[in-house]
Amino acid sequence: MSAMKRKRWLPLLCMSMLLAGSLAGCSGNNAANSKDTAGDKAAGEATANTASNSENAYKDKYDPEVTFTTAWGVDPELKFKNGESIENNVATKWAKEKFGINIKSLWSITDTNGAFGTKLRLSMSSGQDMPDVVTIGTADNTIAQDLIDSGMYADVGTLFDKYASDTWKEAMAQDPNVWNQYSRDGKRMGLPVLDYAYNHDYILWIRQDWLDKLNMQAPKTIDELEKVMDAFKNQNPDGLAPDKVTPLSIGFKTTMNTWMGDPSWIFGAYGTLPQQWNLDADGKLEYGSVNAGMKQGLEKLKEWLAKGYIPQEAALWDENKTAEPAVAGTAGILPGPYWMSGWPLQDTVKNSPDAVWAPIEIPAGTDGKVMRHGTQFTNGVTLISTKMKNPEAFFTYQNYLFDNFANPTPGSELDNGLFAGYDYELDANGKMIENDKIAGGYVNSVRYMLVRDGARIPDAQMKALLNLADGAEPTTRLEKDVAVNYGKDTPAAAKVLLAQEDKSFKNMFTGPTTETMKSKMDYLNKIENQTFNEIIYGNKPLDAFDSFVATWKSGGGDQITKEVNEWYDSVK
Repeated sequence: MSAMKRKRWLPLLCMSMLLAGSLAGCSGNNAANSKDTAGDKAAGEATANTASNSENAYKDKYDPEVTFTTAWGVDPELKFKNGESIENNVATKWAKEKFGINIKSLWSITDTNGAFGTKLRLSMSSGQDMPDVVTIGTADNTIAQDLIDSGMYADVGTLFDKYASDTWKEAMAQDPNVWNQYSRDGKRMGLPVLDYAYNHDYILWIRQDWLDKLNMQAPKTIDELEKVMDAFKNQNPDGLAPDKVTPLSIGFKTTMNTWMGDPSWIFGAYGTLPQQWNLDADGKLEYGSVNAGMKQGLEKLKEWLAKGYIPQEAALWDENKTAEPAVAGTAGILPGPYWMSGWPLQDTVKNSPDAVWAPIEIPAGTDGKVMRHGTQFTNGVTLISTKMKNPEAFFTYQNYLFDNFANPTPGSELDNGLFAGYDYELDANGKMIENDKIAGGYVNSVRYMLVRDGARIPDAQMKALLNLADGAEPTTRLEKDVAVNYGKDTPAAAKVLLAQEDKSFKNMFTGPTTETMKSKMDYLNKIENQTFNEIIYGNKPLDAFDSFVATWKSGGGDQITKEVNEWYDSVK
């Protein structure tokens, strides 16, 4: 799962009535959002008195129905049932019946190896019809930026101000910076897809049963961590031979800054985070990979590789690969999000029945330094075509999800999930059953929606987790979902995460790709990855880092830094 490939791991209501009053009625722009429909005569009369006599385009339900087009990049892990497809399924039927919205698919493609972004780019360059509404994930951010610059997609800021519900606006306001990378000259050209706060911040998951058998405590410093890793390897409590143990399962095949098996916190112990833009002592943005602290971190990784504390194949391991020794029962520590006790760590007991994983804080460097990368509140962008005839209809659809699905009150229509028999099922007593027990199989039907993950309020997930961690009975959809489908240690792990809340540092550059990035960043990334791997594996001396920094700066890095800081000065 990028972070979501298996099932739906990780996966404020402003309504007074379920449908008639919820959508535009909870917007701050009452005149713009009052609805003149037969089912809401009073609202129609209010509109006539407060606005113009012209009928408002926004509807709860359109009659005659409206049609708009989209295109789909389908996750290869996404399942279908009942003979459905991404073009015709329970969600597209729901949109038609609920809102009078007919979602027409221009095309769909299984999104492997960047196929969706490639198809979008080919469609744009060859003059094919482009979708009225399209949601593009962060992996395809380059094509999203190019589509924004193409002029094919509209200024959505004015639409958002006019039509978005209060719930959606309040969610977006939790971090106003989410608009930055999709803005041009003060215009908001794309709707940020909101994600849960802290979703990819990480802690360390450690084999508590190994610690107990060794009479050791959870490590709080890098020095203590080294002693634990050495004991896991050379005095293994399960009797594993040293060459069969992976004390710390990390990988950096594609990046030093990722979501599972992440090594970036090791550099954080020395005051930097690689492959993101951090704030320096002078209040300027600095590319973390050229900070002097990287040299110490590379030296430490080289030492750990030589001692067998990290995988010999770490340079070839991606995120999912780092989970394999953990599930096999041969890894002692795996960095990753707070939700990993549900996936993948719950499967460890199949191979090591006595295994017990526990969440612990990130250990500190010699001067007490701790840094880990923080989760942005966005997971992509939704674009709306300048040619779309009924752009307000998209807000009818999405407002409903924010008001009724993102964090619904108990007893509301979407209190348990989207579609019974797909993403949830209730037993005879009305209790939610586990995903694995849904008749005909669980389907992550939220991925059938126009926007990835439907609708998320950034702080809602963590609030639910903390309520459960404090002993509350699950009553909301999010709480029930966590209690039934996530690992039992997830709420406690969330508290561990928040104990180091001030140690999370987001990438401070959230603007559009700069001009020099477009022409130079691929080259700079290539020499960075190559140099770091050669240092860690002993093929180059540690001083090769200094040569890399000089080459990075002269090869475009200084100009990129200048452009990044010009952007930062314009928004801070």
